[in-house]
Amino acid sequence: MRDNAPMVAELAPAQARERVTHGALLIDVREAHERSSGVAEGAQGIAKAELETAPENFLPQKDAEILLICQSGKRSADSAEKLHAAGYANVASVAGGTTRWIAEGLPTVVPQLDADARDFNERYSRHLLLPQVGVDGQRRLEASRVLLVGAGGLGSPAAFYLAAAGVGHLRIADDDVVDKSNLQRQILHADARVGMAKVQSAAQTLSALNPRSRIEALQERITSANVERLLDGVDVVVDGADNFPARYLLNDACVKLGLPLVYGAVQQFDGQVSVFDAGRHRGDCACYRCLFPEPPPAEFAPNCAEAGVLGVLPGVIGLLQANEAIKLLLGIGEPLRGRLLHFDALAMRFRETKLRPDPDCLCAPGKPFPGYIDYVKFCSVGG
Repeated sequence: MRDNAPMVAELAPAQARERVTHGALLIDVREAHERSSGVAEGAQGIAKAELETAPENFLPQKDAEILLICQSGKRSADSAEKLHAAGYANVASVAGGTTRWIAEGLPTVVPQLDADARDFNERYSRHLLLPQVGVDGQRRLEASRVLLVGAGGLGSPAAFYLAAAGVGHLRIADDDVVDKSNLQRQILHADARVGMAKVQSAAQTLSALNPRSRIEALQERITSANVERLLDGVDVVVDGADNFPARYLLNDACVKLGLPLVYGAVQQFDGQVSVFDAGRHRGDCACYRCLFPEPPPAEFAPNCAEAGVLGVLPGVIGLLQANEAIKLLLGIGEPLRGRLLHFDALAMRFRETKLRPDPDCLCAPGKPFPGYIDYVKFCSVGG
């Protein structure tokens, strides 16, 4: 016998079904959300981790005939070997799993679920398969609140993927209306909506994509007077603004309120992304002002209307912003704190710049918040 030979038998689905009719116990070791679309007739659902952690809770008789099934046969074979090692001598795995069971025309049963649970399981099935997300993580996304400032080039892809991912409450603030020149890159909108408020157009698109996400459309420009109201109750802020006054204002408010800010910017063929989280990690993380203490002169930082922008570039940067926001909401991975990611679309090249907190910045530990300023005036004289 080879060292890597399986310790337990594999049965074809038809053989397994025959054994079940003679009293064998069939257990589906997939997760509950996977079983919601259908299980082999006669199968009892017990998730693999639960079964392996305490098999005696489910299988008190170690001499009983036990058959395990999963989606393709890999997980069930692994569990069968672990049960065998735990003293269950009469255990086997169903080769090919539920996929083969269905392909061979054997009967299945669809568990009874309410409409909401079925929609949740089906809509987020690929997230639920990820150990880093799973049911708990997906519920966390549904309970989260994100502020997206700007429903334009950056806001469009970011909003699409935040809503698709299942962010439960997406607040979008933008005072502009859809213009035909927007449609080359602002994919939330459509030709028939030219002249419509961008936030209303965004709400239509996103609600059609995922009715589970609540879209709060606020047709207003972010100012010192309303910034804290817009940030109230949110978990993450995504900067899709296209002007320096809004960026400095968002940064200062997020530092004061202790909120993570996902930054993005584009111009012509170049883009940048970072996460400014100095409000929660003072002295350890940089903020936007650490990177840009003063705004550049206007002639060195023209906007898209003046300098142009490759249509797909905001799509790339906005998607990266959505990725960072989701990581922050789930508490997974390594966010772009302390790192500025540059993207050159013409060279198809990414590079990173390390960011260090400025000890003289308003985000420094122990430094009192100086208050909001006239950001338009500040940026008009910058540089």
